[in-house]
Amino acid sequence: MPLVALTGGIASGKSTIARRLAEHGAAIVDADALVREVQGPGSPVLTELASEFGADILQPDGSLDRAALGLRAFGDPARVARLNAIVHPAVRALSAERIAAAFAADPDAVVVYDVPLLVEARADDPWELVVVAHAPAPLRRRRLVTLRGLSDPEAAARIAAQASDEERLAIADVVIDTSGSLDETHRQVDELWERLRPAA
Repeated sequence: MPLVALTGGIASGKSTIARRLAEHGAAIVDADALVREVQGPGSPVLTELASEFGADILQPDGSLDRAALGLRAFGDPARVARLNAIVHPAVRALSAERIAAAFAADPDAVVVYDVPLLVEARADDPWELVVVAHAPAPLRRRRLVTLRGLSDPEAAARIAAQASDEERLAIADVVIDTSGSLDETHRQVDELWERLRPAA
């Protein structure tokens, strides 16, 4: 029952790797989806965020205005730390629940926790394997501009706000280089799956 952490910087191709692993039969637990879930309308996390960052981070329907929260928090390390202190414990608890449920459903499952902020928040958890999606920062910056419509300064700021490539690579057991073609990325993921399967 391997428990694998999959991480990578923004626009590193992490979702492509997760999709390919899911096609092979891995159970994927997506940290970003859990963040959205714990911040849902009426949740204790959202109530605390509104109290800390202002009620105007809420949309008229009671949901979170992510852009408004981003403007309030990012760029100020103390506010980012406060945001993380509110959100991370709830995500940690929910992820533990989902991972346990995946193993309960299939004790031989390969469970992959897809987590962007592994270095920042979860590096010391008991992972069997840490997989890092890696593409050089200039390439990721270009992807953010061309594929996601960010301005170049916005793209640079998003990359700078995360752990450095060196920090991520330092905790990697496996590095998947996503700077080439989709086929090349898939080939590396397929090789990883062959390595994970005997352990399952």
